[in-house]
Amino acid sequence: MVNLKNQENYFNRELSWLKFNTRVLEEAKNTKNPVLERLKFIAIYGTNLDEFYMIRVAGLKKLYSVGITEAGADKTTPLELLESIRKYLQEERVIVEETFKDIHKEMQKEKLYIKYYNELNQSQKRRIQEHFYSHLYPVIIPIAVDATHPFPHLNNLSFGLIVKLRDTEHTHEIKYGLVRIPRMLPRFIELDKNIYIPIGTIVGEFIHEIFPGFEMLSFTPFRVTRNADMAIEEEEADDFMEIMEEGLKSRKKGEIVRLEIGKEADSDLVDFIGGHINVKKEDTYAYDIPLNLGALWQIVGNKNFAYLTFPPYSPKILPPLDNNANIFSAIESQDICLYHPYESFDPVVNFIQSAAKDPDVLSIRMTLYRVGKNSPIVKSLIEAAEDGKQVTALVELKARFDEENNLRWARELEAAGAHVIYGIPGLKVHAKIALVIKRVGDDLREYAHLATGNYNPGTSRIYTDISYFTSRKNITVDSTRFFHHLTGFSRRAKLHELVMAPMQIKPKIISLVDGETKKGKDGRIIAKINSLVDSDVIRALYKASQAGVKIDLIVRGICCLRPKVEGLSENIRVISIVGKYLEHARIFYFANAHPQTYFSSADWMPRNLERRVELMTPVYDDIINDKLYGILQLQLDDNSNAKELQSDGSYIKISEKGTTSSQKMMEDYISTVYNSLKGDESNKAKKLASRMFKES
Repeated sequence: MVNLKNQENYFNRELSWLKFNTRVLEEAKNTKNPVLERLKFIAIYGTNLDEFYMIRVAGLKKLYSVGITEAGADKTTPLELLESIRKYLQEERVIVEETFKDIHKEMQKEKLYIKYYNELNQSQKRRIQEHFYSHLYPVIIPIAVDATHPFPHLNNLSFGLIVKLRDTEHTHEIKYGLVRIPRMLPRFIELDKNIYIPIGTIVGEFIHEIFPGFEMLSFTPFRVTRNADMAIEEEEADDFMEIMEEGLKSRKKGEIVRLEIGKEADSDLVDFIGGHINVKKEDTYAYDIPLNLGALWQIVGNKNFAYLTFPPYSPKILPPLDNNANIFSAIESQDICLYHPYESFDPVVNFIQSAAKDPDVLSIRMTLYRVGKNSPIVKSLIEAAEDGKQVTALVELKARFDEENNLRWARELEAAGAHVIYGIPGLKVHAKIALVIKRVGDDLREYAHLATGNYNPGTSRIYTDISYFTSRKNITVDSTRFFHHLTGFSRRAKLHELVMAPMQIKPKIISLVDGETKKGKDGRIIAKINSLVDSDVIRALYKASQAGVKIDLIVRGICCLRPKVEGLSENIRVISIVGKYLEHARIFYFANAHPQTYFSSADWMPRNLERRVELMTPVYDDIINDKLYGILQLQLDDNSNAKELQSDGSYIKISEKGTTSSQKMMEDYISTVYNSLKGDESNKAKKLASRMFKES
């Protein structure tokens, strides 16, 4: 009998995440992608790595400092993990540099350049000099460091230059200092719409102007990363908004966990800054490419070179929501499922906007996690509240890196008269749900929207997510019960149709897996998730595999389950899809269950299943069930963007010459259906739009 708790049966979470980010980097290396898409992927890689160090590496350092000896089902110690992470990233640094340089060569062929100051001609240098004095010199900050000038505090992700100087007027002694480059300045200065100069190389050329009377001996760019994971003691706070604001301030003061510097840095400069910020040598990364890869988005967004990105796709609106249909009448007539970004997010915005304007709407209730800075949805909630409608909004102030934006929206909603909830003590509310209550004649009718993604029109164009509208009584009653749970004191509320974490989702998933296990070889499980970490769920899947159940898992990111192990998981296949869009939908299919299909805001991770308020929605509608199952099948057929996880933890391309991209096929199919329906109001056409996968 195989020991299901054996640590060898589990991949480490952090190392699995690193391999996910490597798959992102591989898309930057992929010469089949347009060159600015390759640049985009290297920018995403860098941004991902920033967050990984701010949160995961910082957390491991904290675990090590307090003497924790192991974490996770794989039993790896924090110290072992830190050593493995550093080794992995130092080796991958070389690949990042080579990839960036290769991308830049391809950009140059298109007459799009990243140039250092000393590569410019005299005319260009004169223009940059004018720009320096008019736009940079007034706002950059020279900082002397000596006995009378202490080393300054550096905020998280601070960027600037370390400088080594000689006093040319008095003592001729060597001095060290910093030049801080404020965050509001662009990281690249644009010339002629096709030349980008890293701002650090410009500032470096004018050190003698910034420190008059001193000769510049050497300089290097630097960037620091701090621990950005806030520990919020909610029970000690009378005002959660106040303590949240204090937490945001403390984030700027967290321990420095990483230093990035220029590769050609003078060793004296490295010793100087290292001696002041207390970063281990192993957490110092020297690059001979621009620091802050996330800043490359500035170049990716150059509209003059849009032809160097993927062909644009315009999300479609299909029946029954096309032709300016009344959205409430449409929801009453049938359940509606949208698959973003292939289908437009506009109906979701329209749902809230229509509710805000409709005089018969009495109440709007929503959860808000990441909504964006100029949210039309929140603006409509504010208008509805000002109009006297009952508006209840749970604004999750603990949404990592969106806290400040959510604080602002929460204050504006409160000022408009909305009832604002700031989360539940001890839990993060990650569920995506909206409920509209409307008077129709003498009755009250409820309309619900449930989703896998955020109420954010911006991310809806790059994240794949499920949206579901319904007026089914069993769902809307549970939706009302859910909001009563959020606004009241109930800690152990259970829903009847909707499934809610932290009390219900994990037991329900394990029960559904066990149901397939009992069917043996007649069992079938397909799950599309972002991450698979929870060891109890993994053990249930191992048991199902041992019973002969065929299991396909589409896991974009972290996967701690080890597939293809004889006697344990030989019936489990795991693929990961990284492509034009960020795969974000969570869809689960269990062949012998009723209903067979579910979608959820929750990944199969302890944090989602045990420490968050999440929702999992059953799909009873046959048409929508077919649609979600079709999405799963299309992704399982992907041999272009998909990579398959092996038992040794590596990922291999399913086909080196694969031409089936599930994302491209979905774009093409939705476009074909949309074009075939133009001007066709027949029931047959509308049925085709609804049953697109069944018919195909």
